[in-house]
Amino acid sequence: MKIIRFNEADKIEPQKGWLRKSVCNDKIISIEHFEKPPKHSSPDHSHPNSQILYVLQGQLQIDTENESVLLNEKDTVFIESNEIHKIINPTNDIAIGLDIFVPGRSFDFWKNKL
Repeated sequence: MKIIRFNEADKIEPQKGWLRKSVCNDKIISIEHFEKPPKHSSPDHSHPNSQILYVLQGQLQIDTENESVLLNEKDTVFIESNEIHKIINPTNDIAIGLDIFVPGRSFDFWKNKL
């Protein structure tokens, strides 16, 4: 068993107000807790890991090449590996969620993007 204390987890701010914490970092699965500021959008991107996004608070919009979906609290979306997508907080409030990646990816993904 491996315990990761939230207050001690690796963290990064890829863009102003967009906070991410690595709450599980394994080759099999990784989980990142994030806070997305109001009106923030990630750029269009893809990655070799499948992604499950779970909305803890607020609303998040997921755009792919073929569709756009608005998720509410407790909603989940599965994004296939290599699917081009972006995550948007369309509201005036902070949105909080969990990104689950399978297989897991190193949290250095973010450090190498900055």
